[in-house]
Amino acid sequence: MIVVGAGPSGSAAACHLARAGLDVLLLEKTAFPREKVCGDGLTPRAVKELVAMGVDTSPEAGWLPNKGLRVVAGGMRLELDWPQLAAFPDHGLVRRRDDFDERLARQAERSGARLLQRCTVTGPLLDDRTGRITGVRARTGEEKRPVTFRAPLVVAADGNSSRLSLAMGLRRREDRPVGVAVRTYFTSPRHDDDYLESWLEVRDRPEPGGRLLPGYAWIFGMGDGTCNVGLGVLDASLPYRDPDWRGVLRAWCASLPEEWGFSPENMTGPVRGAALPMGFNRQPHYADGLLLVGDAAGAVNPFNGEGIAYAMESGRTAAEVVAQALARRTAEGREAALRRYPRVLKDTHGGYYTLGRAFVKLIGRPRVMKLAAERGLTHPQLMKIVFKLVNNLTDPTGGDAVDRVLNGLTRLAPRA
Repeated sequence: MIVVGAGPSGSAAACHLARAGLDVLLLEKTAFPREKVCGDGLTPRAVKELVAMGVDTSPEAGWLPNKGLRVVAGGMRLELDWPQLAAFPDHGLVRRRDDFDERLARQAERSGARLLQRCTVTGPLLDDRTGRITGVRARTGEEKRPVTFRAPLVVAADGNSSRLSLAMGLRRREDRPVGVAVRTYFTSPRHDDDYLESWLEVRDRPEPGGRLLPGYAWIFGMGDGTCNVGLGVLDASLPYRDPDWRGVLRAWCASLPEEWGFSPENMTGPVRGAALPMGFNRQPHYADGLLLVGDAAGAVNPFNGEGIAYAMESGRTAAEVVAQALARRTAEGREAALRRYPRVLKDTHGGYYTLGRAFVKLIGRPRVMKLAAERGLTHPQLMKIVFKLVNNLTDPTGGDAVDRVLNGLTRLAPRA
């Protein structure tokens, strides 16, 4: 197996494939450690996937646990603890992405995968007769030496742009939302916080006349003297008057209390931005020997812009499908098993993502977003339900009444 990209989805896929006994080559175009735009906050859904990979998530190993999410809106603050569930841990984690990705890649190595860094994949190798992918072309090392690698199956974990997918004719769906995230780091006395913090009232420009954005700003204490401070817009395609998201983040930071330290002189790095490919916006997820995972598959949650948990989940799911497929005795049987992969993804998250896309359209209406921001926190019980829905944290079986209602909604929604 060849896995292109050693982000969370690629490393998860490589880890589980290697544990299944397959010979796995994990190709990464950069060298670790390397920077990625991220909030650095992990929900219990992501923690579960880390545990499944065998990653040590203890504080002694450098992970900072948190109790839940603090929501700020309408002049109110509400602390929502992660729910107590049988299916997920009861805590989240924080870790910087410049270290997080390497931890996962090294775990894949320990599981038996071979990691090759500074290896830029330039295109697929194709069978002239069938059009199936049979490997990849790449350039390796500082000298960019051309090489080829061959394998019967390839996993595309090469991110939002996914050049490998494009070369295979798999393009993004224009009817699916694409969000944007921008973030930076500040030295701040708020660095040691038991809760992630989310602010719902962020405008595209200062008042008067500023429009509420369909998204949120965040403050995540890193426990090391710094905070990750950022902005997530769940649909960047709406007709905003000011697309300068970095400027929006700077203006929002300037509105916060001075003693928090979110000022230019306390900034420890530049403001960086990245796209959020959401709601399965590239399909099909399997075609001609190529499986898409993570951002390449558009696996980001449309409700909240969370990507890491779903990246690791898709990597694990792809590995499970591949391991079963390669155990079949005939080419027809293997191909039939591989074609299940898109259906497995849609059965797992298709209905939920359909609800998420409807949610994005709803909060894209200024009046709806204004009502939610100003009145939502006055109804704590309702917020607990919304909290479960937005973070996709329910017990699939045997849960409480809220779990059963939310699970029922996702089953009824179309799995597109």
